[in-house]
Amino acid sequence: MRPICIVTGASHGIGAATARLFSAQGYDICINYLSDHAAAGEVVAACEANGARAIAVQGDVGDRADVQGLFEQCDTGLGRVSCLINNAGLIGKAGKLVDLDPATLEKTFQVNVFGLVYCIQQAAVRMSTKNGGSGGSIVNMSSLAAALGSPNEYIHYAATKGAVESITFGTGKELAPEGIRVNAIRVGTTNTRIHSQGGNPDRPARIAAITPMGRIAEPDDIARAALWLASPGSGFVTGTLLTVSGGL
Repeated sequence: MRPICIVTGASHGIGAATARLFSAQGYDICINYLSDHAAAGEVVAACEANGARAIAVQGDVGDRADVQGLFEQCDTGLGRVSCLINNAGLIGKAGKLVDLDPATLEKTFQVNVFGLVYCIQQAAVRMSTKNGGSGGSIVNMSSLAAALGSPNEYIHYAATKGAVESITFGTGKELAPEGIRVNAIRVGTTNTRIHSQGGNPDRPARIAAITPMGRIAEPDDIARAALWLASPGSGFVTGTLLTVSGGL
């Protein structure tokens, strides 16, 4: 039986790359997406071309009811989840903290922190050996911003990723006795659309220039790290951060 993986925010970027890679490595895939039906369909088709069963479920992870629906549709369409990739996230518009509007602050925390918690709650109930599950692996996407603070750009976003790391440390310990490993990737700047959407399209080139490896990450770089954290090869790793930032 193929393991089943839910990837949130999987119609583009890191999430899409992760879904494609996991499908090629023997997982059936449930992708979550917010609004881009066509892109989600393309990811599903790519996963199916790799021999996987795959479904797409629309929903906002910041909405608890949508998260419950996501996991229930995975139960019905594929089966009990054994791997969760918490990838969905918002960065918000670049700027100084004093200029941050309340709506952006609230929505960023709603998706990046509350949504992550909602997803872990649903996954843990299904994975837990105490509930008849077979255990599992949860991989959360953090950011180098959590350590650097992202001044003059994304302090609010950095704060949400600090919370992601605290949640990772805590749940890694809390869920370990139930057969669930929880880890996080501290992601460096990655070649996705998130920067142009946040009004900061020049950021990738600027960060590449100061990165020891001379480039920013590609989505596949992050997906490969997630695959290792989800695999038996990292079977004694939990509550841990893996930094993937080219040495920055």
